[in-house]
Amino acid sequence: MSDRRIDSIFEAVDLSYDYPGGVPALSNVTFSIRPGETVALLGANGAGKSTLLKLLDGLIFPHNGTLNAFGLALSEESMNNPDRVLEFRSSVGLVFQDPDVQLFSPTVWEEVLFAPLQAGLERQEVINRGEQALELMGIEHLRNRAPYLLSSGEKKKVAISSVLSLRPDVLLLDEPSAGLDPFSQGKLIDFLVEWTGNDHCIVFSTQDLDMVEELATRVLILGQDHTLIADGPPDRFLSDPDFLLEANLVHAHSHRHKNLVHSHIHTHRHSHRHDS
Repeated sequence: MSDRRIDSIFEAVDLSYDYPGGVPALSNVTFSIRPGETVALLGANGAGKSTLLKLLDGLIFPHNGTLNAFGLALSEESMNNPDRVLEFRSSVGLVFQDPDVQLFSPTVWEEVLFAPLQAGLERQEVINRGEQALELMGIEHLRNRAPYLLSSGEKKKVAISSVLSLRPDVLLLDEPSAGLDPFSQGKLIDFLVEWTGNDHCIVFSTQDLDMVEELATRVLILGQDHTLIADGPPDRFLSDPDFLLEANLVHAHSHRHKNLVHSHIHTHRHSHRHDS
């Protein structure tokens, strides 16, 4: 956005959103997200994670409560202002869980150039941004390919590149590791860790607690009642198996050892170490 220093990128107070028919998606959610934070949105399926990301991206608007972005109201009325829309869209980028929803251009190259072209940038600046976006995701070799012919992992990388070409201050990522092989997941995490410098902010939804442990500086956890049930550093919650089970972030399943059947908590997490 502007060069002025801000304390919060997003501020939500009693934020609520209902789907048609009065079905709740979010209920009275209050939080603030600051520059430089990497925030993981956790919760069971249907808790409201994707809905919250769409609200933060100004694709939908709250039915109750208030939501500010960069100190200004993020509302249907404010987003009718063309200058506000251009400034906001240049600062906040959303990558959908399903890249097929996002990709529409004939080639990868045209896809990554689309957003900066709409921003009215000079031709050489558009080209420079497109080249850098492809390089950041390591997909230069895909530039002349049709997105619909790519694998799901390649499509995800193209979708991320198409957002990075705007050089936003904020990345909103819905299940960013979905569809990526383990190597690509690791490379994505490495990139995001590096990208968060210089007051960049990431808000991402995930079911992958390993990714939370590696990347997040903070977690917001939504309950099945669509309220915010926890907010704080990841270690506070990831080390509490009872809380994780209660929040439906892990599950207990039964399995057999010879003639004995018992159950234990299963997290889909793996052990790893950091070499000094």
